Amino acid sequence: QSPLCNPSRASLMTGLRPSTTGIYGLAPGIRDVESLKNHTTLPQYFAAHGYFTFTCGKVYHDGSIRPKDRPREFHVWGPAPGMPYPPKKFVETPDKIRAMDWGIFPDDDRDQADWKIADACIAQLRTLPADRPFFVCVGFRLPHVPCFASKKWFDLFPPEEAIALPPVRMDDRRDTPEFSWYLHWKLPEPRLSWLIRANQWQALVRAYLASTTFMDSQIGRVLDALRETGPAENTIVVLWSDNGWHLGEKGITGKNTLWDPGTHVPLVFAGPGVAAGARCTQPVELLDIFPTLVELCGLPPRGDLEGHSLVPQLRDARTPRPWPAITTHNQNNHGIRSEHFRYIRYADGSEEFYDYRSDPHEWTNVAKDPRYAELIRQHARWLPKVNQPPVPGSAHRVLTYENGRWVWEGKPIDPAEKEE
Repeated sequence: QSPLCNPSRASLMTGLRPSTTGIYGLAPGIRDVESLKNHTTLPQYFAAHGYFTFTCGKVYHDGSIRPKDRPREFHVWGPAPGMPYPPKKFVETPDKIRAMDWGIFPDDDRDQADWKIADACIAQLRTLPADRPFFVCVGFRLPHVPCFASKKWFDLFPPEEAIALPPVRMDDRRDTPEFSWYLHWKLPEPRLSWLIRANQWQALVRAYLASTTFMDSQIGRVLDALRETGPAENTIVVLWSDNGWHLGEKGITGKNTLWDPGTHVPLVFAGPGVAAGARCTQPVELLDIFPTLVELCGLPPRGDLEGHSLVPQLRDARTPRPWPAITTHNQNNHGIRSEHFRYIRYADGSEEFYDYRSDPHEWTNVAKDPRYAELIRQHARWLPKVNQPPVPGSAHRVLTYENGRWVWEGKPIDPAEKEE
């Protein structure tokens, strides 16, 4: 729903778009927003219908739910350990923040946050109440930076000099609007130009793959425990991520974009009511998880949710879906993704349009090509009609328009300071 942790997670849990909540940055949390103080979230809705609810790890954005509000969000909150860090950074990136790092660390997988998160979930699965259904949310941290994993996970991949890099066109920003830079104006994630100069591009990609594979092994531990404790055959499992991640595409690393690398995430359903082994090629939204689980579990439908149930596609992946997937990053910047096209409209009115049939890597912006005018019009009609301003307390990665100037994180943007 958003290429950023907090607004995307808030959207999934509330069932409302970022353009509806007004949450665009890493702060505030949902209970600090007046219109959401009493909004019934996904876990609360299941709790209200008799489910025992438990969470561990990073499900809501870290710190976004204050301790005083936690008891009403889940029955039980497990640990949410942070990432381990070496005594000194492996990679001295332009921004000195310690999270911008990658390499072989720690030596013992059990020191990883995701191992501890899996442990917490497994322990809870073994003590679930026998007389009521359960709703469990497990939030793994990797492959979010820092991309750390022990040596055995790195050894699963070729050495750095042989690692396959994502397809990249070095002049890929030649036809994108200047405004596209404003969505990721100043960030700790290094630009591709720096990675190449520092000879770190291959190292980052390898670390990303290694840390992803380690995290995947922890999902396996949780699923094994689910089978061992008995209820696996009567349990719906959903695997999702909050946002994508660039590894050099469009000249950047990180997220905070409306292109495919920043918005494309895994979404996997398994369990009762889901056709095994099927793959749906139609774009869907994280917003759809809430109404989908409500329908799969036979709960009363909610009329205030902005997503659409995926049950028709889970039963038959070929079932047509009339809605595109919509991603929002800051006020009035939207990406509209249909099966074959992507339309982007920025807050200053500039546009991008990509035809995946001939351009799978989004290398050619055809927004000004008259042959696509009708398709652009069709996609533009899906732009959200509600575009709330950033709510009070908005901070971090927030873009606003003030006194005739665009402002990034409280500082007016000077185009001369663009970092490519």
